[in-house]
Amino acid sequence: MSDEEMQPEEPQDDRHGTRRLQRRDARARTREEKDEKEEGARQRDEKEEKEEEGEGWTRDPLGGIIWALILIVAGLILLAQSTFGLIQWHQFGGVWNLVLVAVGLILLFEVAVRLLIPAYRRPIGRTLIFAFFVLAIGLGGFTGWSVIWPLFLILMGIVVLLSGLLKGRF
Repeated sequence: MSDEEMQPEEPQDDRHGTRRLQRRDARARTREEKDEKEEGARQRDEKEEKEEEGEGWTRDPLGGIIWALILIVAGLILLAQSTFGLIQWHQFGGVWNLVLVAVGLILLFEVAVRLLIPAYRRPIGRTLIFAFFVLAIGLGGFTGWSVIWPLFLILMGIVVLLSGLLKGRF
């Protein structure tokens, strides 16, 4: 046999080797593309989380509005007490009782808005408890503690019961 006959056909081996290299390169490109897509998705998720944390005011302006109303109403009541003198504050148990009642009513207004308007819907259990607590302290000066605290405890029991029954919505 001659040397030419003993040597295998190079083009055929080269073709098989080239095909293997092409398949390997295609798999590597596919993996790289997949990794790039995952990295891009991960970066988008992180960016969205940061935006959600920073955009609380733009998504839910109701909390800011409620606290602004609380400050305005408290300031108006204290201003009326100090400058006008037309109102007999002792009838209300003092000016701070009236401020606390106003704060409680504003917080109850927030709860009503959150229940009625789907765009502002958020859990309201804590706000409701805080509103009843502030109202109880404020009304305690008007009516006496012997009536207010049992009513406060009854209302808190109702809130806890409803939050257990309406889990996730309250």
